[in-house]
Amino acid sequence: MRYVFQFFLLLIFFNNLSANEYRYTKSIELEKDECKKILVKYEKIEKLFKFRWTLFVNGGLVVLRSYDRIVAQNVLHLRHRNQSFRFNLKPKGSKFPKAPYILMKFVEFNYETNKASFMLYLSDKSLQVYLEDLDENKEER
Repeated sequence: MRYVFQFFLLLIFFNNLSANEYRYTKSIELEKDECKKILVKYEKIEKLFKFRWTLFVNGGLVVLRSYDRIVAQNVLHLRHRNQSFRFNLKPKGSKFPKAPYILMKFVEFNYETNKASFMLYLSDKSLQVYLEDLDENKEER
């Protein structure tokens, strides 16, 4: 009985650790072919992350994305395992073995407005990365 109790305590502890994995979250809503631009800054380096969606059919959303001039396409679904994609923001190194990354999750498709909703999560435990939403800065000017 004692080992079962210890197991549950460990399970609760590790569950809380994973909940705090993301230090930054952002909700994003986009129309078809509307491009979202986010500037990724670390050390003295700036890289651009861009994404947009082009097609929603049979529950699948086609997302085109680019980061550091690497282009990719994902098909995301609401009711399947492939609701999200993840990519590293910088290469893994000996100083920081776990590279910071972004997880982008497809949350909802609004049929009335024809907009897709996403959640952006930044995992960066060593506080190496800063994200700047370039689209929000345009609206403020």
